[in-house]
Amino acid sequence: MTTTTSTTTVPGSAALARACNRSLFTKTLYDNRRVFTVWAVATGLLAMMYAGFYPQINADTMAAVPEAMRGFGLNDTTTAAGYLQGAVFGLLVPLLVTFYGAATGARMISADEDSGYLDLLLAHPISRTRLLLHRYAALATGAAVIAAAVLGALLAIRTSAGLDTITIAGFTAQALNLALLSLLFGALATAIGAVTGAGRAIVFGTTAGLGVATYALHGFAPQIGADWLRYLTPFHYYIGGQPLTHGFQPADIAILTVTTTVLIAAGAWRLNHRDLGR
Repeated sequence: MTTTTSTTTVPGSAALARACNRSLFTKTLYDNRRVFTVWAVATGLLAMMYAGFYPQINADTMAAVPEAMRGFGLNDTTTAAGYLQGAVFGLLVPLLVTFYGAATGARMISADEDSGYLDLLLAHPISRTRLLLHRYAALATGAAVIAAAVLGALLAIRTSAGLDTITIAGFTAQALNLALLSLLFGALATAIGAVTGAGRAIVFGTTAGLGVATYALHGFAPQIGADWLRYLTPFHYYIGGQPLTHGFQPADIAILTVTTTVLIAAGAWRLNHRDLGR
């Protein structure tokens, strides 16, 4: 008498095991390729569109800017650097990359824990720290692609839009700070999810809310005579040194980088010590 034993395989588990054995980073990158592409294309096109309006700016434009908006970088629209610092890198673009970091960071740990997929991942030979770092590395790659798209878009119209007074180094420095800003909020969302085990919606809402609050604080602080409050926000270190004009600002870059590193380290430490069943 012959006994036949059948084995049931969980759909997708074999592919997941192969991915874990190779690189969870490349799998995360591949799974999010469309999301990263959409964010990069949309942000690059938006930056290009607003930068393209510069030739239409005249002397009356500055007078038409509300006083309350001067703190958002719109205090000098007569020069190319001043215009871009306000209209492009001071308004919508930093908010977009903040939301990218919040939305993508919320997916890295929280979405998997919500769905129960995190347990399946950790059943394979991969540590919690490695999981978090691989996921965050994919987020960082997306942030770099977005910053590169913005840089490429602006360099493409640099001559036609009359932006030649800004050096390529200045554009590159501002694009680097843009990527670092996105990485910081991505690290914040990833850390909140890893530390608290909160759901994806809560993590995104909390991170995005903090982003908008610090953005508003940075913009409105001069209006209430409290410029010192700007130093408490990441947006000061993102644009306060005017990288478009002065190029790379090592101190600002270091502060953004160290803050991001601390957030990721805290998230990894807590994830390693937290009972995921609770």
